[in-house]
Amino acid sequence: MAFLLSFSPNPPLNPKLSSLNTPLSSTLNTKRHFIIHTTSFCFILLAQQNPIPQSLAQASSPSKPALNLANTKSWFQFYGDGFSIRVPPEFEDIMEPEDFNAGASLYGDKAKPRPFAARFASTDGSEVVSVVVRPTNQLKITFLEAQEITDLGSIKEAAKIFVPGGATLYNARTIKIKEDEGFKTYYFYEFERDDQHIALMATVSSGKAIISGATAPCSKWDDDGVKLRSAAISLTAL
Repeated sequence: MAFLLSFSPNPPLNPKLSSLNTPLSSTLNTKRHFIIHTTSFCFILLAQQNPIPQSLAQASSPSKPALNLANTKSWFQFYGDGFSIRVPPEFEDIMEPEDFNAGASLYGDKAKPRPFAARFASTDGSEVVSVVVRPTNQLKITFLEAQEITDLGSIKEAAKIFVPGGATLYNARTIKIKEDEGFKTYYFYEFERDDQHIALMATVSSGKAIISGATAPCSKWDDDGVKLRSAAISLTAL
């Protein structure tokens, strides 16, 4: 089962897969001392048969340089239900009232899942940082709730869930962040689809997948990619 990520009001994107580097495990401390688009962010269930991108299966590079990230300590930190994320300066909250009320159930009707847990956009709306929270059994057919993202498979196997088939995947790595009781594992992917560049960070906590995504037109990524990647990767499960 896979998820299609749509980050803009444009028609669905036509993917074209080309490349990927090998996952790299990175250990970060709790405070995240690294040296290291578009008005929507939604997940749509696709057909179950979405093959692992060929580049994921064939990747063989043994190592990669550190991610190029900005220092986000001075950014506003948004706290949601079970997560926090840093918001780039001048980004505005664009959550609509229906996003907050989507979980309400009237007269016994089945509750509608909230499409977003958080959503922020640049002043011109071309760049968006969003968070989506979903039960893990909606991501992968199983009778058991995943407790860690590794329960969804390796970073290569989980790409079937988080990366649209055919996307041009530039980066995929496992990141481990130190917590009081050990290390928390996150999967990070960076890819392009049509004219959009996306940075995605995902983890699992208490049977729920918490996914942050930052996106912008490819033409803007050279200038704003570090900022957007840093926002996505600032995701923390609480």
